[in-house]
Amino acid sequence: MNETSNKGESRADPALYRRIRADLEEAILSGKWPPGHRIPFEHELMVRYDCARMTVNRAVSALVDSGLVERRRRAGTFVAQRKVESAVLNIPNLADEVKARGMRYSYRRLSLDRRAAGAEDVKDYGVEERADIIEIRSLHFADDIPLVCELRLIHVAAVPAVADLTFEEASPGSWLLAHVPWTEAQHRISAVTPDRQTTALLEIPRNTACLCLERRTWRNGGPVTFARQIFRGDMYHFAAHFVPSN
Repeated sequence: MNETSNKGESRADPALYRRIRADLEEAILSGKWPPGHRIPFEHELMVRYDCARMTVNRAVSALVDSGLVERRRRAGTFVAQRKVESAVLNIPNLADEVKARGMRYSYRRLSLDRRAAGAEDVKDYGVEERADIIEIRSLHFADDIPLVCELRLIHVAAVPAVADLTFEEASPGSWLLAHVPWTEAQHRISAVTPDRQTTALLEIPRNTACLCLERRTWRNGGPVTFARQIFRGDMYHFAAHFVPSN
């Protein structure tokens, strides 16, 4: 039954709003709608979903607030260009960093598992227990030398398109930077002695000191991804450039 005739324009349907938002978000995050693509007009979405304008407007406004789309006066609503800058630290693409050094970058996925979040994930990642997440373990190489051993968790509810990806060719980090905007990030860097398995993967002697980078990203308060990267200490260093705040 038509929502407009029964509910009028005074209230948006919460369930349908979430469905419309999820459908539009999936089209954007999957790459089906690239940056600059005009999404359907609100009246077109009203017809497609047989709903009131308020429901459509709420869904589109949520995408505007998240930075996925931008409204242009008298032109429509368009998929926004990706923005991945932070006031102090940015989120680099490891592949680009390796290539910038004149080295050959390569990547190997070790495993991929879709599972429910456990207590440790809640603590490290901030997702709700039993949340749907995808866990990817991988290795990054520079000139065929193992450089980084990575564990990454992705919140499927935040990035629905990830459920259909295998990450066999491209790393999850590169894909996320290219397709998924974020509004908040946290880095934590520490010195670690990796376990036996990580030591073997990085092809380094036992008890060798390494650098550990843990990164969390959020979009509008909701967790997107968590990554723990173990870097060979003899091949990598972190640097940041700061200026005084006004």
